[in-house]
Amino acid sequence: MKIITTTDDLAEICQQMAQHPYVTVDTEFLRESTFWPELCLIQMASPDDGCIVDVLAKGIDLAPFFKLMGDENVVKVFHAARQDIEIIYNLGNLIPHPVFDTQVAAMVCGFGDSISYDQLVFRITSAQIDKSSRFTDWRRRPLSTKQLDYALADVTHLRDVYQSIKANLEEQNRSHWVDEEMEILTSPETYDMPVENAWRRLKMRVRKPRDFAMMKLVAEWRETMARKNNVPRGRVVKDDAIYEICGHPPKSMQDISQMRGLSRGFDRNRYGESLLAIVKVGLELPNDELPTMPRMKKTPEGSGAATEMLKVLLKLTVEAHGVAAKVIATVDDLEKIAADDNADVAALKGWRRELFGDTAIKLKNGQIALGIQNKVIKVITVNEATAAAE
Repeated sequence: MKIITTTDDLAEICQQMAQHPYVTVDTEFLRESTFWPELCLIQMASPDDGCIVDVLAKGIDLAPFFKLMGDENVVKVFHAARQDIEIIYNLGNLIPHPVFDTQVAAMVCGFGDSISYDQLVFRITSAQIDKSSRFTDWRRRPLSTKQLDYALADVTHLRDVYQSIKANLEEQNRSHWVDEEMEILTSPETYDMPVENAWRRLKMRVRKPRDFAMMKLVAEWRETMARKNNVPRGRVVKDDAIYEICGHPPKSMQDISQMRGLSRGFDRNRYGESLLAIVKVGLELPNDELPTMPRMKKTPEGSGAATEMLKVLLKLTVEAHGVAAKVIATVDDLEKIAADDNADVAALKGWRRELFGDTAIKLKNGQIALGIQNKVIKVITVNEATAAAE
C-alpha cells in the first residue's frame, strides 16, 4: 500500500496515473463541526496501481492532484461524487472533468435509487466490504492498517464497478444518458450558491412581503457568518429560529435573550449584535423596496388524479426499461407535468422525454390509457380501451 506524504511523491504518482484512461477517486473528510469539509485523505487508483494521499502530512502541496483532476484526457471516476467534487472545487478552484459517477450510472442501469457503494460492489463483484472503520476520525494519526485498507477499498473495487457499468451502458446505448447527468454534476453553479440566495434552502413559511424580506436578510447573514467562521449554519442560527425572527422580529438584545429559538447566551455571543443590526435593516426597509413574494404553486382542478396516473406510468416505465425512477422524474416533476404540458422539468427533455415524457403527455391528454390485460397493467390506445369497455 502506497502512502503519499510528500509533494514529490504525489507529483510522481499523479504523473503515472495521468498515463491511463481513467483514475478512481475518493476522499475522507469531516464536516460535523465546520461549514467547509475538512479534507483528511485522498484515495486514488489507476487500472494497475493505487495509493492513499495523507493530506495532513506536513508540507504536502496538493497541486499535482489538482492538475490530474483537471486533465481532460483522464476520466475521473467517483461514487456519489457531489461532496468529493465540492471539496476539490473549494480547495483547488476547479471542477474535475471529465467525470463519471457510478452511483448515477447505476441508477440508469437499473440498480435502484441512490445505491450505496458497498451494495454496488457486492452486486457486481460479490466482494463484501468491511464497514467497521466507516466512522473513523480521519484526522487522527497514525491510522491503523485496517482503516487504511478500508479507505483504499473505496477506489480499488471501484475499478471493477466502473468497467462493468460502462460496458452495461454501452451495450444498452445509454452512455449519453449519463453524460447529461455529468454536465449538471460538473457545473460550478451546483457548488457555488450566492449568499443572497441562501433563503432558497428554507421552506416558505412566511406569507407577508416584509416577513419574506426579513427571511432573505437573516438567511444571507447566517450564510455569511457560517462561511466566515467555518461553522455549520445551524451553529449560527437554526432554521426554526429564522422563522421565529421573521414573525416576531427582536428590537433589542433583551428581546433576543427571550427568544425560544435561539441558544442560551446568544445575546452575549459574537452573533447577537450583528443579527440585531440585520433585523433593524429589515424593519426599516421602505414598503416600495420590499421583495415580491414567490408565487405559490396552484394545483389545477383534476391535476391530483393526473399525478397519480403519471406515477403508475412512471412505475411501468421503470419496470420496462430498468431505470431508477429518481433518474427519470420526481413527484414534483409529475405534479408540474400534470398541471402543464410544457412544464420546465427534466422529464420533458432529452432522453427522458423519449422514454417517458411524450407518453406522459399522451396519457394526461387522453390519447392513451392505462388498462389491465391478463392481470397486468399496460399502456393501451384509446381505441383498445373503448373496445374493451364495449
